[in-house]
Amino acid sequence: MDPDIVVSDARWSKVPALRAWIKKAHAAALKKSDAARPVTILLSDDAQLQVLNRDWRGKDKPTNVLSFPAAEVKLPRGEKAPLGDIALSYDTCAKEAKEAGKTLRSHAVHLTVHGLLHLIGHDHEDDAEAEAMERREIRILAKLGIANPYVLSTDHE
Repeated sequence: MDPDIVVSDARWSKVPALRAWIKKAHAAALKKSDAARPVTILLSDDAQLQVLNRDWRGKDKPTNVLSFPAAEVKLPRGEKAPLGDIALSYDTCAKEAKEAGKTLRSHAVHLTVHGLLHLIGHDHEDDAEAEAMERREIRILAKLGIANPYVLSTDHE
């Protein structure tokens, strides 16, 4: 099942083939059972991410990506429980990509993978968790032909 991609900031539509790359990231990051669960990815801006970050995490500032794992609910037989939602900010993602010398598309794909890993229970609360999550991100992105995001790059769009 492909993720539901909702674009609330039109600037995301100008990123070449972003929808297709998000779908590839979704398929590469999740096991078959998780990939069959509904995921919504919101492509938004700093203003909306700041509101979400404030309301859900108590942090009144914009951020690059937020993940919201779905609550466990009892569903009718045959229905797939949602995995959750992810939101990305164009403003913060574009700024970070430029500062790191990466394309906005590759950075957005990396953050999508990062968000998906959060939805399936990965975290980076301590050094060991962070290192394990980074290794997994690097492996997934390598399958997609995207360089290690934790090394400065010089690939510009």
